[in-house]
Amino acid sequence: MIAEIVSVGTEILMGNIVNTNATFLAEQCAALGISCFYQQVVGDNEDRLSEAFKTALGRSDIVIVSGGLGPTEDDLTKETAAKVCGKKLVTHEPSRKALIEYFNKRNIPFTDNNYKQADMPEDSIVIDNPNGTAPGVIIPYEDKRIILMPGPPGEMIPMFNDSIKPYLKKMSPVTIYSVTVKETGIGESCAEELIKDLIDTQTNPTIATYAKVGEVHLRVSAMAKNKKEAMKLISPVVKEIKKRFGKHVYTTDESVTLEEAIVKKLKKKEYTITFAESCTGGMLSSRLVNVPGVSDVYKSGYVTYANKAKRKILGVSKKTLKEYGAVSEECAYEMAFGAAKAADADVAIAITGIAGPDGGSDEKPVGTVYIGCCINGEATVSKYLFSGNRTKIRETTVATALRMIWSALA
Repeated sequence: MIAEIVSVGTEILMGNIVNTNATFLAEQCAALGISCFYQQVVGDNEDRLSEAFKTALGRSDIVIVSGGLGPTEDDLTKETAAKVCGKKLVTHEPSRKALIEYFNKRNIPFTDNNYKQADMPEDSIVIDNPNGTAPGVIIPYEDKRIILMPGPPGEMIPMFNDSIKPYLKKMSPVTIYSVTVKETGIGESCAEELIKDLIDTQTNPTIATYAKVGEVHLRVSAMAKNKKEAMKLISPVVKEIKKRFGKHVYTTDESVTLEEAIVKKLKKKEYTITFAESCTGGMLSSRLVNVPGVSDVYKSGYVTYANKAKRKILGVSKKTLKEYGAVSEECAYEMAFGAAKAADADVAIAITGIAGPDGGSDEKPVGTVYIGCCINGEATVSKYLFSGNRTKIRETTVATALRMIWSALA
């Protein structure tokens, strides 16, 4: 079964809003075992809407539409879909009654143009919308379906989960289930080489790699009648991937982030951690404190941007700063030791570098970063040369520091 997603709204075309609806719907279709080969974005224009619907119906079994169901004149989705399917609009009395109750309950003035939201294509299935005023509707067309839902995610998502998803499940004989193996420390190209034989011979399940900043995610997906059967296909593949990547794998839970895995590992080892940041200015600390319960392992951190702060707070010597400079292996080494001592922490990460766009030299160009890691009194420092603008360099530095922490703890 093939579905096509159509997102309606001139505001999407103009870049005023991000099309998160299409992302959500695409993921849901994949999970239901429904193939999605095309997506369209079309403005609030009847002719272009009509063309989009006709194109979608010509190549897909289900057309899933979000947006354009409101009360104003430029909300044309339902009216256009009805014309394309050759159906008249008729008043749906339960929707009309629900509309009036919605406005009365909230003491909102009711205008006549709201009534159009209760007009539905004949012979269609009307979907209640407890979170807004525009009901959804499923329009049958020959052996196909057009499914219309409101545009606001706060209305569309619950409508899909509560009503549309069960409807589609009945239409789809299979489901797709996935497990994501997340690893850090091995780049995308090397990761792919490690499992090239598995990818070359894949049928069901399939393996897809996704590069993230400092990480690679490997999604193993299987198509089956139910989750239990899918997991029987997935489990041996996931086991083999974990075997090949070893300690670089930090989770197989899609919802777990690297920083969450690090906090869990620190708690298990009963370690505390601290950071001394220069060019990242607290970004590394920010990533870690996003994790609930991090206060068990993270007591304090230091943003030591100026040389004076490095000397006063971390104990970096004047000699080191004078002879080697703030951006140096020696400085990162002393920063890591100084942070561990100041915070009385088992683990300390120190970052110093040149994020740009100014401050670089032939010897130390923009993007030069030193990251020091001190664990239980033993420290190492690694040098990196990152590319990109100031923001990208800082973000890549933070991702690299997290990767270093995991490798050191694993």
